[in-house]
Order: sequence, then structure tokens, then C-alpha cells
Amino acid sequence: MAGRAAPAPGALLCALLCAAAAAAGGGPEDNPSPGAFGHVYRGSVNISSERVYAFAYRSEPGQVDAVRVYVNSSSENLQYPVLFVVRQQKGVLSWQVPLIFRGLYQRTYNYQEVSRTLCPSEPTPETSPSEQIIFVDVASMAPFNIAYELLVTRLENFQLETNKAFNFTASPSQPQYFLYKFPQDVDSVIINVVSDAAYPCSVVSVQDIVCPVYDLDHNVEFNGVYQSMTKQAAITVQRKDFPGEQFFVVFVIKPEDYACGGSVPSSIHGNVNRTWNLQRTKNLRVTIVPSIKKSVYVQAMFFSFLSFLSFYLGSVVVAFVHYIRLQRKASAGRLSPEHGSGMMTSSHPISASTPEGSSYGAIDESSSSGARQLSSPERRAPAGSDTDSSVEEESDFDTMPEIESDKNIIRTKVFLYLSDLSRKDRRIVSKKYKIYFWNIITIAVFYALPVIQLVITYQTVVNVTGNQDICYYNFLCAHPLGVLSAFNNILSNVGHMMLGFLFLLIVLRRDILHRRAMEMKDIYTLDYGIPKHFGLFYAMGIALMMEGVLSACYHVCPNYSNFQFDTSFMYMIAGLCMLKLYQTRHPDINASAYSAYASFAVVISLAVLGVVFGKNDMWFWVIFSLIHILGSLALSTQIYYMGRFKIDDPDSDMGIFRRAVMVLYTDCIQQCSRPMYMDRMVLLIVGNLVNWSFAIFGLVYRPRDFASYILGIFICNLLLYLAFYIIMKLRSSEKLLPIPMFCIVATAVVWAAALYFFFQTLSSWEETPAESREKNRPCILLGFFDDHDVWHFLSAAALFFSFLVLLTLDDDLDTVRRDKIPVF
Repeated sequence: MAGRAAPAPGALLCALLCAAAAAAGGGPEDNPSPGAFGHVYRGSVNISSERVYAFAYRSEPGQVDAVRVYVNSSSENLQYPVLFVVRQQKGVLSWQVPLIFRGLYQRTYNYQEVSRTLCPSEPTPETSPSEQIIFVDVASMAPFNIAYELLVTRLENFQLETNKAFNFTASPSQPQYFLYKFPQDVDSVIINVVSDAAYPCSVVSVQDIVCPVYDLDHNVEFNGVYQSMTKQAAITVQRKDFPGEQFFVVFVIKPEDYACGGSVPSSIHGNVNRTWNLQRTKNLRVTIVPSIKKSVYVQAMFFSFLSFLSFYLGSVVVAFVHYIRLQRKASAGRLSPEHGSGMMTSSHPISASTPEGSSYGAIDESSSSGARQLSSPERRAPAGSDTDSSVEEESDFDTMPEIESDKNIIRTKVFLYLSDLSRKDRRIVSKKYKIYFWNIITIAVFYALPVIQLVITYQTVVNVTGNQDICYYNFLCAHPLGVLSAFNNILSNVGHMMLGFLFLLIVLRRDILHRRAMEMKDIYTLDYGIPKHFGLFYAMGIALMMEGVLSACYHVCPNYSNFQFDTSFMYMIAGLCMLKLYQTRHPDINASAYSAYASFAVVISLAVLGVVFGKNDMWFWVIFSLIHILGSLALSTQIYYMGRFKIDDPDSDMGIFRRAVMVLYTDCIQQCSRPMYMDRMVLLIVGNLVNWSFAIFGLVYRPRDFASYILGIFICNLLLYLAFYIIMKLRSSEKLLPIPMFCIVATAVVWAAALYFFFQTLSSWEETPAESREKNRPCILLGFFDDHDVWHFLSAAALFFSFLVLLTLDDDLDTVRRDKIPVF
């Protein structure tokens, strides 16, 4: 770096040198030699000699002057280093040559060339220039002469400018730092640092105007805010955090690359006394640009809330139009009061919606009439008494009257109808499914409270220590607010909470209409349509809201140890959706809330274990794959036999083996050409192939993102089951009404758009923080939201439409007798 000769007058400089010599005792080596900026001084020192240089310069009013000292020594003798001490008006800076840095496993790296920027003088308020002086002492305890070189220069480009790129070079022994002052109209800036080379690893730090400046590898983390860096780094700095409205930007090159994901070069393994400063230089470019204004925060918040309030407006419009249509039909006297789904039910029974010639599940009318008679317990139940506290919950006893029919006979028929699997007391079954709602609220409270406490602790640690490597943000689009480092990532989750609450309101409306219809309509019409149980729908709405809460908590400080917060309720959403699909045609035999949530607890426990052990431990993947495959087979068996498969025989110790042999003989040998339940068999074969493929993939590749791996398993199974359900529905000559058809199309379109933004990876906690920052990109929406925020918006809408699909999919069956609705 270029320098210039000191402009101090000769008389002043002489007086200063004489005063320094008198204070030092007047010895021949203690007399300071007048130094000139930009001149290289060569000499030698030993135990009996010491060199002192004095450099004087004039500081202009209001100007910040910085001086850089460059030293070099040819000696690599660590026992007798050359000591350099720089004395200034308000501080002392010292170092030795060779300069020693320590790396991993106590490796040492020696540097013969060192250059440091001295702490700059503060701008003087006087109108006239002021004189500054610097003393540089060179000494050594060596009994022999050690040669050295000294160069002192004034920095011409010490202050960084807004929106102007500045290029420079740094190394471990030659760190750099520069000054930045906030312009009058700027309250927040983003420091953007880029480099063409990933290595050597570097650290970018923002420090207050305090001396000394921590600009070495072993102390750069002591003060301010800092990030490790390979090719890119970005730090958002706010004016309010610096009372002096200025700060230093410090750049340090690390002696090793392991902190950034690199490895120690094999050529230096075991070597502790070699010079590497020529190899570990890095070219950097820093640009400081203004961040967004406060008005953008307001616009972003209005956009977020208004976008999802439009869903509320659309729901009100649809409900109003539907209400007008029903009133017109009711005034015409053609229909009876409202049914639970919001549709109208004919006062005269309709024989069937399935044509007589349908090839699916056609059996004679005698079985249908028998099933009709067996539904009498539901007809005898008092209407509108779902919440009667006198009704017992289903626990260890089964409320299906065995005296009228045997479940093993009903549920193992070749062709099943909804009337065969909706025989239990409606009040008890409805109360059973409401347990899902109350249990998920309890789970949400006990799960969310420690999560919130933990992420608050994370954020506090980041703010106190300044270590921005703890959290994996998209730093190029991380807008702080208060104590939060990335408020935009938290705000974008408002859609999950608002649409979850809207879904609860829609379900509540249907529930109220259903209760009114049950009180008003003919008891005979209880045998029509899908049984209305809303407990699972309420649980799905709560799960969607909690997904927003926990996703926001995760994005307070995203990292690998708390990623399961973002996915836990996604598992529950996928599981509840599958349970709801199954419950639609199997209301009597669906899983209880206790067993379902226990299964979710096992999945979440596996997810936590996968985060801890799933990176390198083969044994974990072997055990998990076995659990996955065996669980798939056990669940398939229960689904195939409608819960009636039992391998125990209390009358014989050999009952398990005898039952297994009989099943294999009956289903695989005697009837191998055609399974007894063909449709179920096709679904289960495809489902098992998909799950076994996931298990093999995990065992072979062992993905590091174990939580997303499990989530992929859940989503694929849900999509497979939903596709099967819709195909079987169309195959059974059932209809898709306009509203569910619109929801299906909207779900597909919005999910496709959401997944596009999801795979635009902006950070990755599977890598080091420095490598993760290479993926950072600027905001794309309103200058406030990034790709992942758009994923939050679209995924919330996609989940909402998905829920509406499940809610409205079977509205066409409200006027169809249950003994004509096939089970699949």
C-alpha cells in the first residue's frame, strides 16, 4: 500500500525526538530515528541492541487517519523472535516475528511477514491541523544479530463508501480493517463481501470504534458481530447499534480451513514450523449498500395479512352464494332442511347413485337390506346429542352389538359397503373422534412452550456473542426487527395460522349445520351419505396453525439441532390426512386418538435420533429400515383384513404358527391367482414397494437431512392413498362436484409452485455456516421476502386447499344410501 512522507515541520519533529531520547535515558540505541512514511528500513537487533523509530504526521480537521506497519524477518528461530512494539497516543500494539498461529490439534503455523493497521486517530474538532507521532520499537533477546525490515505507510483508502465496491488482499498475518460511517439518510446497511476463491477460510467482523481492534485469528471473535466465509458473506448493520454512527469492518484469514468445511492440506500434516503466508492470501471485494427502510416493513406486513384475509373474503362469498341457493330451493319446497355438509338432502330416499351395471362391488339386494336393518342402533340414538356427557367413550369394549351380527363375518365379506362399517352408535363414534381435537391441543401446548423458550435462548446467544455462525439465515435477505435477526422468515408463516383458523371456522360451520339437520330432518335419512364426524378436521386445523407457530420458532434461529421443530407437525398433518381419508369409509374401525398420537410420538422420536445418529452410524439406518419395513407389513395386514387379522390363539401354544401357515396357504397358494380383496391388494402392494424403496434408499445413501427424509415418506404415502381414493371413487361412478374439483386443481397448481420455491435452496445446515452462505440470494418479493418466504406463503395455501379437498370430496354422496356406497 502506498504511503507518503510525513509533512511535520523539522523543528517540531526534532523536539519530539529529543524529548523521547531524554525520557529513554539518552543511550545510543534509545535515541529515536526519524522515520519517513513509505521508506523501507533494514537493520538487525540482538540482546544488547534495540531500535526505535519515530513517525510524525499531520492530521487534518474532521479526517480519520490510519497507518499501516509492515515488518519482515528472515529468521525462523522460534526461541528468539523479533519483537515489535508500536506506541501511539492512546494505545500500544505489539507482535512478534515469526508470528505463530495455532490450528486444529495444536498445529502451529509460522509467518515471517506481518502487517497490521494501527488503531486510527479520532477526528479532531479543531479547525487547524494537529500533529500525531508514532514510535516503533524493534528488539530481540537473541545473542546474535537478527535482520529485519520495517515499512510504515499511511492508508489512502481507509474509509469505505456506500454503494462503492472496494478490492483488497488479506492473509492470516496481514489482516485488514476499514472504517464506515452511516450517511445521514441511512439507518441500516448490508455489508456484502465476495471472493472468487472459496479458500482460504476467512472471517468478517463488524466492531465498534474501540481500540485495540481485534484483527487476528485468536481474538477476532472477542468483539462485535462476525461470520466465517468462503465465497460470500453478508452482515446487516443498524445505526442504532452504534452510538457513534460508525464502525470497523474487519477481515481475518484463518490459518486452517476446517472451520469453513475444508481440510488441512496433506502437505503440512505433522509440520509445525513452516511459512504459509504466501499460499494463504485471499482477494476480497466489499460493498456496503443501504438496507430497506421502515416503510418496507409496513408494506410487507400489510401484504402478508391482506393476502390471507382474501381467503376469508372468498370463503364468505362462497358461503353466502351457497346460502342463497339453498334458500331458493327451500322456498320452492323441493328440498328438506340442510344436511351436515351444507348440501340439501332429498326428503325421498334415492335408491342409488351407482348404476345397476357397475362392475365394482355389486351384490344382491338381500345383503343390502340386511345391512340396512343392522343400522338400527344409530336410528334409535337421540338426534343432536353428540356431546351428551352420559355417553361412555369407547375404550376396552366394542359398542357394535354382537347379538345382531359377528364383526368377523361383516368385515371379511368380499364386497363391503359403508353401512357395514358404520354400525356403531353415532354419538360414541363422534365422541371418539373429538378426542383427536382435545389431544392435539394438549400436545401443542406442551410441545410449543419449551420450543419457544429454546429459540429465545438461541436468539439471545446470537445477540450477546455476535456469532452469526450459530443460525443458518439467508443473510442477503435477513431483515432484523427488535431482537429478531430475520423477521421476514417469521412473518411469512402468518399464512399457516390464518388459514388454519379459517379452516376451523369452515369446519365449525359444517358441524353446526349438521347438528341442526340432525335435529330437524327425518330419522330415515340418517342412512344417507358419509357419516359426519368432525373431530379429525378440527385436529387438522389446529395442526396447520401449530405448523405456522413452530416454523416461525425454527426460523428464529434455523440450524440442524432444531429442524425437527419445523417438521414435527408436518408429520402429524400428513398422518391426520391419511387417517381422515381412511375414516371416511371406515368410521367404525379407524385408529383411536391415543394409538395415532402414540405412533406420531414414535416417528418424532425416530426423527430426533436420526438427527443425532443418522449422519455416520450404519447401525441406526439398519434398525430404522427394519422398523420401516416391518411396520409397513404390519399396517398392510391390518388394512387388508379390516383389523380382523389375529395371530394369537389362546387355546394353543402353537396358534401363532398355525395361523401364519393357514394365511399363507389360503392367500398365497390356494387363491394365488386372485386375492380375495383385489383393490386393497393393489394399493398395498404399490404402497409397500414405495416404502421398501424408501428404506433401501435410506440404507444405501443415508441422507443427512433425516427429518426431511421421513417427511418425504409421509407425503408420498399420503399422495398415493389420495390418488387411490379418487381413482376408486371415479371407478365406482361417483361424482366430483365443482367445489372439490376446484380445490383439487388449486391444490395441484399451488403445490407445484410451492415446491419450485422450496427447492431453491438458500441455506443448508447440512454444511458449514460458511458453505451455507454461498447459497444466499437477495430478496425477490417486495424487497423483503426471499424464495423460502414465498414457499411459506404457497405451502400454507396448498395445505388449506388440501384440507378442503378432504372436507368436500364426498359431498356428492349426501343423497346416496350408505348400503350403496362401496368401501375401498
